[in-house]
Amino acid sequence: HASQTLGHFVDMSTIHLLTIPVNCVEGGSRGRLPLRHHAIHDPMRKTQIPVPAATVQLIQSRCPVIPRVGLVLGSGFGGLIREVDVVRRFAYRELPGFPVGSVAGHTHSLSLGHWRGLEVAVLEGRSHYYEGFELDEVTYPVRVLAGLGVQTLLVTNAAGGIDPKFRPGDFMVLSDHINALGANPLRGPSTAGLSRFVDLTEAYDRRLQQHLRAAARQVGARCHSGVYLAVSGPSYETPAEIRAFRRLGADAVGMSTVPEVIVARQCGLRVAGLSCITNAAAGLGGANQTVSHEEVLETGRQRETIATRLVAAFLDRLAR
Repeated sequence: HASQTLGHFVDMSTIHLLTIPVNCVEGGSRGRLPLRHHAIHDPMRKTQIPVPAATVQLIQSRCPVIPRVGLVLGSGFGGLIREVDVVRRFAYRELPGFPVGSVAGHTHSLSLGHWRGLEVAVLEGRSHYYEGFELDEVTYPVRVLAGLGVQTLLVTNAAGGIDPKFRPGDFMVLSDHINALGANPLRGPSTAGLSRFVDLTEAYDRRLQQHLRAAARQVGARCHSGVYLAVSGPSYETPAEIRAFRRLGADAVGMSTVPEVIVARQCGLRVAGLSCITNAAAGLGGANQTVSHEEVLETGRQRETIATRLVAAFLDRLAR
């Protein structure tokens, strides 16, 4: 079986001949690069991550779709999948190397299909650093999307609002980010053909930001632009931390997204980011405030319809 064979791809002597189409430079130009094992090959680790090319080949053998656009659907954005003409859906458990998380509100599947003529790959849910996964595991699905042919990636998430103008239910287009995870997914051995010294001056594509803001206006969603700060979690932040983050320039805070964006940029993908502000950050919600995952999920459910319409309008602009 494929899953039995794939376990052997961690042998460096057997994987150096694998090549797949990847986006290798800014602007989405294409090339063929040898993909060696990109993760830390550490014999002390309980599991070794298979080379992304192997998982790409498995997917391509079962589905003919070559996606141009990839989407990562975080909390509150899952309704979009009902609008996609799905050709093939893979549970993450079917795909070697894909981490399977356990957080409520996250479906764990990869769907390939069409959005009104636009070929898409949709990651329904993600895994998180705080669940105990290494960052090379968390970002492995992004490397697979790049190998499948994705050129543009939209990452979505639920976030706590730090800017006092933000209200629960608002949206924020990511203009930049601050990595406060204490780790970087590019740490360790470099990926063949790709520099580990990735320029993040423009991590989020300006043209794509314009498309997201225009899509928000089109559907009547209250939307801001701002800086997303990623923390490791899983505990929520203290009021003192939120005050410090605000002074650093953060407008919203969450526990995901940034590692995926860093790896996507290393792969040469154009990236857009969109947050649903599900709650006021700690210390900003009044004297009796408590912050809970239930609140995050409930706000996400309430805003799922408008979130779906917003992302749909964004995709329509890409399809033109």
